[in-house]
Amino acid sequence: MYYSLFILAIGLERLVELAVSRRNAEWSLARGGREFGRGHYPVMTTMHGLLLVSCVVEVWALHRPFIPWLGWPMLAVVAASTVVRWWCAAVLGKHWNPRVIVIPGAPLVRRGPYRWMHHPNYTAVVAEVAALPLMHSAWVTAVVFSAANALVLDTRIRIENTALGYA
Repeated sequence: MYYSLFILAIGLERLVELAVSRRNAEWSLARGGREFGRGHYPVMTTMHGLLLVSCVVEVWALHRPFIPWLGWPMLAVVAASTVVRWWCAAVLGKHWNPRVIVIPGAPLVRRGPYRWMHHPNYTAVVAEVAALPLMHSAWVTAVVFSAANALVLDTRIRIENTALGYA
């Protein structure tokens, strides 16, 4: 029951992200931003929505138990990944968007977590996709969606690296 409510809260948080994303996309496009790789975005958002559904369904249908020695550390991973993701969003400001929109001439951000790596948000997402189902021992969901996420991120990072001039 508490896990389902937690997943619901994560889903509501994702809706907030989509609202911020929409506003930031409009801002970026109004400043001459160009979108790259638009075709993978629906796949990515669908996968993340299905992850949340699968977390609840696997726990309910297969009677997955809460295992404290696994669940509590995974909750900490989810919390830390959420902090990192919002830190990335805060550092990028109006440039943050789950769509790949680049404003010509805009400088690359090299502060916050971007001091250390090109894609800290994706590192946090990888951790979260694995940890969220494992909070309640939904290991099938963790394995399946981690693999799906790896495929989506492989495409996503190649598109973003090209758009930002890394590749």
